[in-house]
Amino acid sequence: MANKLKIVHIASEVAPFSKTGGLGDVSRSLPKAQNRLGHDVLIITPLYGQVIDIEKHDLEPVFENVKIYLNSVDEVEVSYWKGYLMEDLPVYFVECKKYFSKKKKIYGSSHENARFLVFAVAALKLLSLLKFKADIVHCHDWQTGLIPFYLKNDFRYSKTLKKARTIFTIHNLIFQLGHNWWDVPLADRDYGRRRLPHLDDPAIENINFAKRAILSADIINTVSEQYRDEIMTKRFGQDLQRILKNRSDHLFGIINGIDYHAYNPENDTSLFRNYNAEKISGKIENKKALQKKFGLPADPKIPLLCATSRVTFQKGFEQIIRLLPQFLRLEVQFVIIGSGDKKYIKELLKIARQYPKKLVVIPSHEENQKYETLVYAGSDFFLLPSVHEPCGINQLIALRYGCIPIVREVGGLYDTVSNYNPSTGSGSGFTFKGEDDFSFYSAVIRGLENYRHLDSWKKLIKKAMEESNSWEISAKKYIKLYRKVMKLKIKNNYGK
Repeated sequence: MANKLKIVHIASEVAPFSKTGGLGDVSRSLPKAQNRLGHDVLIITPLYGQVIDIEKHDLEPVFENVKIYLNSVDEVEVSYWKGYLMEDLPVYFVECKKYFSKKKKIYGSSHENARFLVFAVAALKLLSLLKFKADIVHCHDWQTGLIPFYLKNDFRYSKTLKKARTIFTIHNLIFQLGHNWWDVPLADRDYGRRRLPHLDDPAIENINFAKRAILSADIINTVSEQYRDEIMTKRFGQDLQRILKNRSDHLFGIINGIDYHAYNPENDTSLFRNYNAEKISGKIENKKALQKKFGLPADPKIPLLCATSRVTFQKGFEQIIRLLPQFLRLEVQFVIIGSGDKKYIKELLKIARQYPKKLVVIPSHEENQKYETLVYAGSDFFLLPSVHEPCGINQLIALRYGCIPIVREVGGLYDTVSNYNPSTGSGSGFTFKGEDDFSFYSAVIRGLENYRHLDSWKKLIKKAMEESNSWEISAKKYIKLYRKVMKLKIKNNYGK
């Protein structure tokens, strides 16, 4: 392939090896799509010793007991393993027993910043060992934020990565370091320029990785165009709106996609009956199967609404809980599946006990993964009234399976779901703008009213399933952005 790019993706999680949310999906699907376009791609991620099964994923050691130097004082020993997402798409894993092998969860350490500082240096060391002269080093979210900072300020990486350009993707600006940024006292906040503390210095845990990446990366992008605009405002900027505004010429938005090979109702083996946009009758069979599976009355005429996202304030569950009793007085059924905030789950389970034939709540991330596509295939509506939403992938999967989204017009939801107009047939879902309960309730009622008109409803399902949200489209946009940044004249801060 002419003009083939050498691309490195660095992320704290990569599905199917490790995943807590959408980041794991993106860091799998985007590299795969770029690989299919003919580019030379590799991925680097931590080896979480009690999460990732080395034998199951057929990982092999490539470099063992390598000493890395974080500064003049701190020295850590790491090893590197190799696996594959596809035949020619390698994934390299950084093993550090002190920082990544002791917990049964990916995140949650009291030393998160120290962990991912080690990961940043280890990832750059690996590229040196591999002699991989990358054109693009693509860093995903705060955990990788020190990599652009090091490449801009540390001469040690100039030999292998002299021509490399860095791109930092903000998947969710709320997450900037290993704990809540707003809990850091003003006097202790990181302004992004000073020398990094040693690992045993408590100040390391207050270093703002995301801020340093925004200041240092050659290009910054968000996972939707609307979110790109939103984070430069006080409402969504998470105290970084000023520096984002200052770098607005280097700030872009590219919407996420979904893997159309992985999410395909035509051959999805987890479905009761396969179907496509030309023959949507299979949705009825999946709906009856879903109703029976979860103990709901098996009546395909009853509107079935689902929510499959994390049960958190951000995803709008405080509002969902307030309105559920009103919704459940209507002739509807609900399936809510996913893990999250315990206080919200407790309230949902309480309501479910009051409406056992109308509401099913399954508070399990594992069950969500297991039944995800069957829930979309069997449901009529997907609810996501997010308070803010950088992109959102669930609504894209819902569209793919003909499950009509009802969403608030924020971030990626605004970019990917257009409001349905029954007069013209335009639109792919039901949207609302306000933060008040009436706006959300009205959107649901509009959806239920349109559901009653069978012919136009079938056309809406067909239209939703034909929406084009594949990763191939987004991958091409990223390649275009990479080529743009490669034309820029870049200056480092160490005089070479």
